[in-house]
Amino acid sequence: MRTFLLFGLAGLLAQLVDGTLGMAFGVTATTTLLAVGTAPAAASAAVHLAEVGTSLASGLSHWKFKNIDWRTVGILALPGAVGAVLGAYVLTSLSTEDATVWITLILLLLGLYVLIRFAFLKLGKLITGKRPGAKFLAPLGLVAGFVDATGGGGWGPVATTTLLSSGRLEPRKVVGSVDTSEFIVALAASLGFLFTLSQEDNLNYTVVAGLMLGGIIAAPVAAWLVRHLPPRLLGALAGGLIVFTNARTLLKEFDAADWVYTVSYTAIVVLWAVGVFAAVRSLREERKLNAAAGEDDAPSADEGEAPSKETVAQ
Repeated sequence: MRTFLLFGLAGLLAQLVDGTLGMAFGVTATTTLLAVGTAPAAASAAVHLAEVGTSLASGLSHWKFKNIDWRTVGILALPGAVGAVLGAYVLTSLSTEDATVWITLILLLLGLYVLIRFAFLKLGKLITGKRPGAKFLAPLGLVAGFVDATGGGGWGPVATTTLLSSGRLEPRKVVGSVDTSEFIVALAASLGFLFTLSQEDNLNYTVVAGLMLGGIIAAPVAAWLVRHLPPRLLGALAGGLIVFTNARTLLKEFDAADWVYTVSYTAIVVLWAVGVFAAVRSLREERKLNAAAGEDDAPSADEGEAPSKETVAQ
């Protein structure tokens, strides 16, 4: 019962981050599982099984709040599923030692990307004249699905950030569409892992159930928060935590000296603090610009069509 409750809380927090940013459930949850000693392939399999439930709940919640572009979901999901099955096969083919280093390094880089993107980079411009097409979405789904399965997470960081950078879809619809298509990707990855996992990689279904239930509870709250909570601050906080945790795991794998731990932790904490400060400062500047332009932080009242051009600064 204690394990169920702890991972239920982990799933709830991970889904609050994922449903608001359109990324990081897998990255956050897999990081937690690796930190408590779960084998890499089993950790990724458990997280993807849990994501079947959480992504379904998240998709339904985003549908209720009209945060989904169904054309994007339809084109993105199938290549993502193919990439996820391939990724599951690759990860289960690696030795435990190699898989641990590989998955931890991917998670660390994804966390670093989330931190830098939301803390320091401009989030781009929204141009609604041309929605993303199949030539753009299909390769994106394939790559994102592969990274997601081999890294225990990555669907959101790859797909969401690329779509946001393209400026072809409203931010809230990017988040909603990516979260919704993740249901197909998580289902494909789960089937891939179930067919390729060895008998030694026993799945802890109590952990799966805890992550899933916590994520399902958080899904409608996150779908509402995506319309109100600034992604900059949440992204900076979540990204820094992911970097710190996976750096610790990686240093342990390489049996680093004490001074390496000290230098690495100091550098990460400084970067994290600077990132949070930069996110808060950018958020204030963006709100001032929006106020000066007579714009509101909330989405347009028109749920069908977005404004022709709008700064992505939520």
